[in-house]
Amino acid sequence: MLNQGPVPIADYEREQTNAKRLVRTNTTILMATVFPPIRWVVMGYVPEGLAILAGRQKLGKTWLAIDFALAVACGGTAMGAISCQQGNVLYIDLENGPRRIQRRIETLYPDARHRPDLSSLDWVSEAPMLNNGFLDALDDWRLSVGEPRLVVIDVLQRIKPPGNANQNAYESDYAILSGLQRWATGNGIAVVALHHTKKGGADDPLEALSGSNGMSACADTTLVLDKDQNGVTLYVRGRDVEEKESALKFTAGYWTVIGDASEVRRTDERSVIVEFLSDNRGPITPTDLGAALGWKTNNTKQLLFKMAQKGEVLRDKGRYFLHPDNLDNRGNPGGD
Repeated sequence: MLNQGPVPIADYEREQTNAKRLVRTNTTILMATVFPPIRWVVMGYVPEGLAILAGRQKLGKTWLAIDFALAVACGGTAMGAISCQQGNVLYIDLENGPRRIQRRIETLYPDARHRPDLSSLDWVSEAPMLNNGFLDALDDWRLSVGEPRLVVIDVLQRIKPPGNANQNAYESDYAILSGLQRWATGNGIAVVALHHTKKGGADDPLEALSGSNGMSACADTTLVLDKDQNGVTLYVRGRDVEEKESALKFTAGYWTVIGDASEVRRTDERSVIVEFLSDNRGPITPTDLGAALGWKTNNTKQLLFKMAQKGEVLRDKGRYFLHPDNLDNRGNPGGD
């Protein structure tokens, strides 16, 4: 083989110019950078970026998403308590159709004379797949309105393409959603995609999402609507969201946040204890009370101790009871 000699300088420089390089930011520069604050759509629950709202079928995910959409479009309150800044909303409803959408709005606002201005809320009944023009369609909407703040996708499965046969489920789900996540964060818009949870649930709420963990890993925020013997809760966890679980109630199409789920649960449990002690006048140990109510002894003991500290129950020699002159617990210090 003939020796072709050294690579010409022009060719070398061209190769270096086209080479892939890592874009670095020095820590000093990074720490001196002033970033804009997180743009909240529903304070404490839905910031800018991609959010997955998951829950069992017929539990009320759509009603909750409509609650968010109306609150933002009108500059009103979400879940009966959280003030929202007004902005444009795009609701992509791929399951219900215009007739059912109209009925839902009429349920919420039966008197058209008192219906708020909903002109900032647009509805879509058909949309392309995520990998076939969906982001371009979102950009068309974004550029056509004055203050784009929220997009709702109801439901995500309708625009989610089949998985890649060359990838495992995690890789495929993450790859499918990554473009949508980048679009949302890059434009400072919240995208809330509705999704289902698995049958049987899971110990970790994020594990309850149908499909692989790639969905919750890619999403900036995950919200899980759930229901058990204690009522309905909304769990939220995310990159910019403080993890919490709220108790909700649903009435005539409206979702209302009651408070922290653990506090509401403890209040309900206190009421059960007071009712039991009122019906059973004799002092009782935590072990016996726990057995009677089907509760764990240690949990019952801790709750009774806290109730005694607040004066909600009386304690004598390890047994708990209500004051005989106040069996309904009214007027006790700290009573609910």
